[in-house]
Amino acid sequence: MKVALIQLAYGDDESVADRTARVGDLVRAQTGHDLVVLPELWPAGGFDYTRWPERAEAVDGPVAQALSTAARDAGVTLHGGSIVERGAPTETDGRGLWNTSLVFSPSGDLVATYRKIHRFGFGEGEPSLMDAGEDLVVVDVPVASGATVPVGVSTCYDLRFPELYRRLLDRGAEAFVIPAAWPRKRVGHWTLLGQARAIENQCVVLQCNTSGTHARHEMGGHSQVVDATGKVLAAVGLDEEVLSIDIDTAATLDWRRSFPVLPDRRLS
Repeated sequence: MKVALIQLAYGDDESVADRTARVGDLVRAQTGHDLVVLPELWPAGGFDYTRWPERAEAVDGPVAQALSTAARDAGVTLHGGSIVERGAPTETDGRGLWNTSLVFSPSGDLVATYRKIHRFGFGEGEPSLMDAGEDLVVVDVPVASGATVPVGVSTCYDLRFPELYRRLLDRGAEAFVIPAAWPRKRVGHWTLLGQARAIENQCVVLQCNTSGTHARHEMGGHSQVVDATGKVLAAVGLDEEVLSIDIDTAATLDWRRSFPVLPDRRLS
């Protein structure tokens, strides 16, 4: 599976329209990859809480349409990072806003959405402005060989909750994709937890973080790809960069067979 993680950098001076156009061009440049991944909340600003309500849109809104076109033009499965989704509240006291990931097929169809389950902010930020998701999502990503790779979807702060990844594993995931807006001051946790989720679940981990500084928060970068043994196969630094790598997905199943930890689980 050939993967491109687009570690996007942006600041407060770039409009959403300009950023969306730039991201579309970056995606189109990844023709030849099977899966392309963008960071969390790149259209709205990962820490720009005050702008979220005005930048919220439906899952078929302008950003989604631009991503659909870019995925079709590039012929890739595109994990479009996430948007602030606006929709009808699903609970009596719901806000009708979610941190929602969008996944598009190589033909540009929206094939999956994931509403972030764990909201970051300790009562502020996401918990005060957004509703929590509930559904687990595993997407079958087609690869050049004609096979598909089941990829579990999660977002940023989810990385701190290992039980989520066990449930994705039990739904057949062989890889996890994790877009994020993870700040620089805690980037050590970002890299270490990615390796932990890979080791304990014997899954490939694809972590796509944000670069740059916005809303007075310096982002951590350091996107990485970790194999099912916990080895970091590729990583980047703090700047905007595209991490491109061809992953031997068969090695994941080989590792599970040669070191069969998972069948020894006693608790669920």
